[in-house]
Amino acid sequence: MTINLSRQLSGLMALVIAFFMVPTGVQADVPDELYTALKVSKDASPKELYDALTKRYYDPKQGYGKGSHADLWEPIPITKYLAPSLFYKPPQAGVGDSTRAQCVECHTSVTPGWVHSWKKSDHGKLDELRALPDSDVRAYKKKIITDVEANLRSMGKLGDGETLNEVGCIDCHIGPNSQTGNHETQLRLPDAAACGQCHLKEFAERESERDTITWPQDQWPKGRPSHALDYKANVETAVWAAMSQREVAEGCTFCHINQNKCDTCHTRHEFSTVEARKPEACSICHNGVDHNEFENYLLSKHGTIYQTRGDTWNWQARLEDSMTKGNMHAPTCAFCHMEYKGEFSHNLVRKVRWGFNPTPKIADNLNHEWFADRKDAWKETCSNCHSASFSDAYLEYIDKGTIDGLKVEQDARKVIEQLHKDGLLIGQKTNRPTPPKPIKEEGAGQFFGLFWAKGNNPSKIEYEFAELWEHHLIKHYKGLAHANPGGYTYTDGWSQIIKSYARIQDENTRLRDMAALKAQVAKLVKERRGGLLDMDNAPTRRGSIGLLGLVLMIFGGLMMLLRQRSRAV
Repeated sequence: MTINLSRQLSGLMALVIAFFMVPTGVQADVPDELYTALKVSKDASPKELYDALTKRYYDPKQGYGKGSHADLWEPIPITKYLAPSLFYKPPQAGVGDSTRAQCVECHTSVTPGWVHSWKKSDHGKLDELRALPDSDVRAYKKKIITDVEANLRSMGKLGDGETLNEVGCIDCHIGPNSQTGNHETQLRLPDAAACGQCHLKEFAERESERDTITWPQDQWPKGRPSHALDYKANVETAVWAAMSQREVAEGCTFCHINQNKCDTCHTRHEFSTVEARKPEACSICHNGVDHNEFENYLLSKHGTIYQTRGDTWNWQARLEDSMTKGNMHAPTCAFCHMEYKGEFSHNLVRKVRWGFNPTPKIADNLNHEWFADRKDAWKETCSNCHSASFSDAYLEYIDKGTIDGLKVEQDARKVIEQLHKDGLLIGQKTNRPTPPKPIKEEGAGQFFGLFWAKGNNPSKIEYEFAELWEHHLIKHYKGLAHANPGGYTYTDGWSQIIKSYARIQDENTRLRDMAALKAQVAKLVKERRGGLLDMDNAPTRRGSIGLLGLVLMIFGGLMMLLRQRSRAV
């Protein structure tokens, strides 16, 4: 009896200790690196963590704002929707103060699509979610509501014991739990920090991308490439800031806005997690000639299973339960990239190894501990469905195949750089205008040449090379990484790399042959110049003129052949 009572007391004491040891802050899947970078304890209150996050989020020295080229470009009307915290101004519509109900009533007639989407959203039916039985795959959302309310209480936005009835227009566009707001002075378009007041864990996870990617040999700037700093990467791109065609430039911004907003993946005003979990949600940005992940995924076996069987999966199940409760039996973009060592979060860069595009500085350091650890993390991801040996074999396959493509690109780069060094690019000595600021032309075949051109800058061979490294090589790597054979053999990737390499070599030969012919003609003219001017020696003069004519005919014929050869390629 005494022993049993002692055990019961020990068990009770353990529960009490466990209760008081539970941290009050937001932890879950937020990496330790974020707390270290922000100098915030893992036991920090939601308010303390949120304040530290937003202080950094809005700090121009840490990625906020128009960037270092701010004096060279100005926003156009659409820009305010892409970077709302920087440029959005409330419309002066004369609406004045409005209540929660008035917002919905007015927009039911003005923008009914917004209201219709909102009514379908989880934001519009919190009580319905609270009533879900635990057996429902959506039941995990009940805890999310509880966490949101705890966050808002910590921040002073919700009273003790007070609960949210709904999340309506006014909560996002004025402030959480606001009852009235002024349309002309207080209205805002929510940025990521606005969403973070409620969804603090997800905001912190996304922001931790800045802290979990520090390249050991400085292959990329700290925290990049990532969603958390993608707008900074955009505004710091020289040609983006230099372009006078702002409507074209902002085409880049339309994808580089995850730093600014959350509705790139969670489309307003429904903010559906079901939508965000599907590959199509990623496709709007991850497609095309410079990173065709979506196309490669769809044409892989993974994507084939998704397209043929995805309609039988339960997309309401949370991502970590998608295979056990959601009937999913092939990975999606979200499953592979949001998973890290068994946990799922909004940090998508903890396994990044090759970055945006392959470079020798990455290829030469793949055995470094930093890269090896990330490869091991990928093995764990792949091993959700594959054996460890298969996972290891395919990851090695990706690396070695990528290096094969990189070697061809590097050989072509040497050709381009030598042509530039020798001054043999078309128009290099006569018609090569300097690019606009802030572009600093360094060598040939630079990125700016894909978006800016004047005269013979860039030349044809440079544009070909820019496509090789910025399009074909990246597509080759992406095809390998997403298991689409056509994406790195025939359709894209390798065959296109070889095509560009052949064209570059052909143009190199043509330019050098032409330069040699010009040099020979100049030499002959110089040697015979005296004879041509010797008016007293008619035979010499006639011979020199005849020889010069013959040389010019040969030169002209060779140029025609070289041009025809160039066109044929």
